[in-house]
Amino acid sequence: MTVDAFRTIINEPESSEKIDYLSPVMMTGSCFAENIGHCMQRLKFNIVLNPFGVAFHPLPLARQIDRMIAAEDYRPEELHFHNDLWGSFDHHGRFSHPELTACLNGINAELHRGHRQLTVARRLFVTFGTAWAYRLKENGKIVANCHHYPSDAFERFRASTDEIHEKWTETVNRLRQLNPDMRIVFSVSPIRHLRDGAHQNQLSKATLLLAIEQLNRSLPHTAYFPAYEIMTDDLRDYRFYEEDMTHPNPSAVKYIWQYFCRAYFSENTISTMKKVEDIVKASEHKPVRQNAATKSFAADCLSKIKEMQQQFPLMDFSQEIALFDSYCGKTQQSSIL
Repeated sequence: MTVDAFRTIINEPESSEKIDYLSPVMMTGSCFAENIGHCMQRLKFNIVLNPFGVAFHPLPLARQIDRMIAAEDYRPEELHFHNDLWGSFDHHGRFSHPELTACLNGINAELHRGHRQLTVARRLFVTFGTAWAYRLKENGKIVANCHHYPSDAFERFRASTDEIHEKWTETVNRLRQLNPDMRIVFSVSPIRHLRDGAHQNQLSKATLLLAIEQLNRSLPHTAYFPAYEIMTDDLRDYRFYEEDMTHPNPSAVKYIWQYFCRAYFSENTISTMKKVEDIVKASEHKPVRQNAATKSFAADCLSKIKEMQQQFPLMDFSQEIALFDSYCGKTQQSSIL
């Protein structure tokens, strides 16, 4: 750090193998994985994001990955019925449903989508959120989500560094057997879990950081992305937080996203991203009135999409195409699909 920098500069990790628009990617873990994953989704990367929903703890997260590797369907007896909803202790509440069959169908559809992506993914990004876990007293299961069950239904504990390292070593080895070309990148969410108390949150984050350090040392095909350090050491000012003073705000997410881009995207990929961004931004602009200029603008955007899809056939511009078609007065499926 130079004397006149006035900030702590975090170096981007060096990645010899870059991600491009032909590289399948999966992101799993805490809310921070969602932030970066949504950036990639918006820019039309081939990404599957949290097939089980947001998960904070490394141990249930590893169990989710193991289940996707095995592609083993969930069965009715694995679900629970609480507050008039069927749900799973392995899944986020967004999968819960009043109907058992609908809940199972949603869970298993995403499980198999995740399995397919794991078989081809060049990168798996995993974000740990907390080392504090909740174990069901009834059967000893460590849950991914408590689903508003009474607190006395669980035993709360902090997983150890060795427990996390041991479990994730097994899971990473299974991943490598399924897909030998996969590289796994770990990170720690910068979001503070202050309900645990400030000191306990620090102990939790330290546990996660040490576990990842052990994994990186013992498994050569793993790496670390310093999201936690960028937020807490570089952006250490409350103007980068939401009103709850724990979650990064859009400015912080954008800043960390820029670090991520420099670390993992080539110059050609970033150039393509800018073209995709132009199309997406154009679709987000709502004209005051539709006239000849609007039709010309939409036709130009459709031409750009056609050019993109010729180069990257898997890019999904279906929503943008439908919108621009409507501006052009088309009611049938666009000719570029």
